[in-house]
Amino acid sequence: MSGDRRFPASVYSRGTEPDARFTLANERTFLAWIRTALAFLAGGVALEVLGLDLHPGFRVAASLLLVAVGMLIPLIAWIGWMRTERALRENRPLPASLMGITLGVAVTAAGVLVILAIVLA
Repeated sequence: MSGDRRFPASVYSRGTEPDARFTLANERTFLAWIRTALAFLAGGVALEVLGLDLHPGFRVAASLLLVAVGMLIPLIAWIGWMRTERALRENRPLPASLMGITLGVAVTAAGVLVILAIVLA
């Protein structure tokens, strides 16, 4: 299949075809982030649905944060996949990931909200 008929054309129309192992590793990384997003969504839903005896305001805030980040992760993962694939195709250094700081801040914030929900229950 030619590069101009593959999706997304903005990725596949550039450079040359890299070693398939690198492309497949990039795809596995993308899928791992999708699993992470599902875990965030499940955690946010579980925190709210289980009806734990926590401060309701902080519990809802933590749940909403986890669900919102769970919805954001696939977007960041897709952008990261495209940036990495382009770099592979153009024989450039791999770009830095945007995911680390996003998840670090989100997990810390959710943890603080859950601690507050427990302490203030």
